[in-house]
Amino acid sequence: MKQTKQKALLYCRVSSKSQEEDGHGLDSQEHRCREYAALKQHEVAAVFPDTISGGGDFMKRPGMVALLSFLDAQPGEPFVVIFDDLKRFARDTRFHLDLRDAFKKRGAQIECLNFKFEDSPEGEFIETIMAAQGALERKQNGRQVAQKMKARMQSGYWVHQAAIGYRYEAVKGRGKILLPHEPFAKMVREAFEGRAMGRFQSDAEVKRFFESFPDFPRDRNGVLTQQRVTEILTQPLYTGYICSETYGIAWLKGHHEALISLETFDKVQERRNGISKAPLRKNIGDDFALRGMACCAGCGVPLRSSWSKGRNKPYAYYLCQTKSCESYGKSIPRDRLEGDVGKLIRGLEPTAKLFSLARAMFAVAWEQRRQQGSEIIRSGQRQIAAAEKQIETLLSRIMDASNATVIRNYESKITELERSKIVLAEQMAKQAEPKGKFEEQLEPALTFLANPWKLWQTGDIALRRTVLKLAFADRIEYCRIEGPRTPKIALPFKALTGGTDEAVSFGAA
Repeated sequence: MKQTKQKALLYCRVSSKSQEEDGHGLDSQEHRCREYAALKQHEVAAVFPDTISGGGDFMKRPGMVALLSFLDAQPGEPFVVIFDDLKRFARDTRFHLDLRDAFKKRGAQIECLNFKFEDSPEGEFIETIMAAQGALERKQNGRQVAQKMKARMQSGYWVHQAAIGYRYEAVKGRGKILLPHEPFAKMVREAFEGRAMGRFQSDAEVKRFFESFPDFPRDRNGVLTQQRVTEILTQPLYTGYICSETYGIAWLKGHHEALISLETFDKVQERRNGISKAPLRKNIGDDFALRGMACCAGCGVPLRSSWSKGRNKPYAYYLCQTKSCESYGKSIPRDRLEGDVGKLIRGLEPTAKLFSLARAMFAVAWEQRRQQGSEIIRSGQRQIAAAEKQIETLLSRIMDASNATVIRNYESKITELERSKIVLAEQMAKQAEPKGKFEEQLEPALTFLANPWKLWQTGDIALRRTVLKLAFADRIEYCRIEGPRTPKIALPFKALTGGTDEAVSFGAA
């Protein structure tokens, strides 16, 4: 009579997805298990793979859950479960014994390529010792990895997952370090600067800004959560410093490039912790350069802007919406209003004599600013030296202290002083004399002052708003019948055009 082969189930496991992708884990384990099954004349019925760490509850491993479910679906069937190595079974003593019982209850026999399971007291003792050894190795490996990662963090290298805007890249002699990842680095930088300056009044507006870029990273469901935005806006890593609660590291200078300044980061936190702002409306007037800059001459309230649907195409208008104003609801074509303001800007061109005088004045101011910067640097150096002295004093007090509360207070003060040193160092760096000659640095500004009309004429909304903010000291009053009233021009142009606002009155082109 021909003997029926015993059916076998193969279980293979690697600790991570990367090992699976390398092709050196699951395939090789399955091959060895199949050779063993053939040698024992077992018939392989199914293979159950896992790509998860060996520590922890085996019921959290999808492959093992599937294997046990397979056994439950066929009660009474005598299966043999084959493992490549005892460590693939379970690397935790308690879970090893629990899993052993789980197979025993289902009537499944266990076989391993490098260990023989025995039901004798001696066999159970050896098996327990082997399981405990595996658990010890796992915990020791975990401790070594944690120590190495902490040491690398203390050396100024980030070891956690790369924040959006950065990516890891291997550098010879330095291992994997963070480098800016474009275009996401630019997006993150713009979000921080916009939040700091008030362009984005809430985190919800930052979220909508990120969502406007189809390629900006999202979760597995294609969604950018508000929590992810909060994590970005509160991540000190973008300042060039490292903070990690896991390893007890606070404001350590990192080897990666900063995307924003510490000052910008602090402004964002101040805004986020202040009074909450209403969410940004859908129409923010990106098609209207004078939105917020032009106001009604009758009531002084900023003009609103809108698109009106015409018979053949839409039309852009400014209008007053103050009910008590005689101009309420009466629209002004966008091209007409912005064209009239353009005539004002065209009249800002200074005379050659005044422009030459301005150049000389800027040279004097440049030298004064350079001297002032040098004094600020010296003052900062003195403050840093004083902070370092305080830190040394506090460290010596910690050595003599025994009260845990007192020690925590000293440590908190040291952290505060270290952060103040960082702020001072950043402020000093800003005072460094700019590279290049005076003429090279000043030329772009003088080009703008000589003829702001060139920037206005481009039609670019952002450039037009820049011209308006730099050229005028206040909002421009506009009458829908008479046109713009004489505006208050900014000091540089006021000086260059003779010192009066009348130099750019309407019609002076």
